[in-house]
Amino acid sequence: MGENIIHNESTSRFEYIFEDVTAYLEYDLFEDVMDLTHTIVPRKLEGRGIGGMLVKRALDYAREKGYKVKPTCWFADKFIKKFPGYEDLVVEVPDDSHNGPVCEI
Repeated sequence: MGENIIHNESTSRFEYIFEDVTAYLEYDLFEDVMDLTHTIVPRKLEGRGIGGMLVKRALDYAREKGYKVKPTCWFADKFIKKFPGYEDLVVEVPDDSHNGPVCEI
């Protein structure tokens, strides 16, 4: 299923499309920092691990490009803390920085 995730650079999103619905992870890129801002998984796609696959794909892309990441999205932050091996990508930010966009997972 992870191979169905596409990187839509024109909209700064990683997307998983199934039938008529799209799950996605949005990001903003500031020089060499990829701010993971928003993860959306529609109800029809919940429970399949798609949110995690989107975050993993974004993190792997960041590593490929030599970017650091800022996990503004709580879901991306939780993923990084749960699965070892990505902590080195994270840019240090103050604790109150997670008051950004709400992720719908």
